[in-house]
Amino acid sequence: MADEKSVQLLNDSVADELQAVHQYMYFHFHLSDQGFQPLADLFKRTAITEMGHVEALAERLLFLKHDVRMTAAGAVETITDPTAILEKARAMEETSARDYNRAVAACYQDTGSRQVFERLIADEEQHFDEFDKHLEHIKRFGPSYLALQSFAADAPNKSAQTPR
Repeated sequence: MADEKSVQLLNDSVADELQAVHQYMYFHFHLSDQGFQPLADLFKRTAITEMGHVEALAERLLFLKHDVRMTAAGAVETITDPTAILEKARAMEETSARDYNRAVAACYQDTGSRQVFERLIADEEQHFDEFDKHLEHIKRFGPSYLALQSFAADAPNKSAQTPR
């Protein structure tokens, strides 16, 4: 069904996605600890999406009757500065989109795997856009933008309030 190139690309992508999950949860923990809850929540949501990517890739590998290598591609980088976090995340998403575009081209005879990679590209580009917008806001508004992120965490949650 699929050639070894497709299987290798799928397993390499599992490793990259696992690394992203670990990295983004690390960012989530530190941003939350620093009081930047909206950014922390963004990283938690993104990590959950990346977990879904691992699942889609694993399901394809199992369908092709191959094992899933559940090893992260690399170690978590200990970045705690919010701007540096966003820059790292944007670079990770840019690399993933580029790699998945290459995988689409390489899987030209494996339509199922190609379709999996095409779906992942759309998510990675959306994540890139979200991180890029936050970086643009920091560039445009400076430290005030990050201060607003910390105030948003202190705002009461209207949906959690009980009506009188």
